[in-house]
Amino acid sequence: YDLNANVVPGREGRVEVAIKLPGNKEERTHLYLPIDSKFPMDKYQVLADAYDEGCAIEIARCGKELQRAILTAAKDIRTKYVAPPYTTDFAIMFLPVEGLYAEISRQGDLLHTLRADYQILVAGPSNLSAFLSSLQMGFRTLAIEKRSSEVWTILGTIKTEFGKFGTALEKVQKKLSEANSAIDQAGVRRRVLERKLNKVEELPVPALPLKSVL
Repeated sequence: YDLNANVVPGREGRVEVAIKLPGNKEERTHLYLPIDSKFPMDKYQVLADAYDEGCAIEIARCGKELQRAILTAAKDIRTKYVAPPYTTDFAIMFLPVEGLYAEISRQGDLLHTLRADYQILVAGPSNLSAFLSSLQMGFRTLAIEKRSSEVWTILGTIKTEFGKFGTALEKVQKKLSEANSAIDQAGVRRRVLERKLNKVEELPVPALPLKSVL
């Protein structure tokens, strides 16, 4: 991740946190997931006071003021930091106070508007780390699936080469078998020849007359 990152070339504004995600593999690029914190302290504090006083009318009024502040913040984030293909097509608005996040989370229509109209997801202290962990796990799974595909490709190549090796080995074995057969035949002929020579050696030598010797 990068801090205070300028995620969109040629556009002013730096997002507080930009998570780097895998982008175009061939171009070795990445894209950013922008995360920007917003804390309309004054609007939230007025609403909290209204809750303490228990005035329903004031609670409703302050709640709408807080909604408008959140929508304004969402528009600011989208305008500055959401720009595919440099970034994801959505951004995260981080609300650093759990009570503020809980208040916004109770307003289902507001969350829907933020997602549908502004491409903004809201996160608080309790769920931001869980969201990022899920995101990391998703990309790890994707990487494993891609690597598995590469492994199967390599195994396929190995299988093909091993088949060629087996064919070559069979040819060598055939040649060796032919050579062994020729050697065996030569051995048979050698033994036949040896037996004949042995018979010649065993023939009696005729005695010559003494007169002819002298």
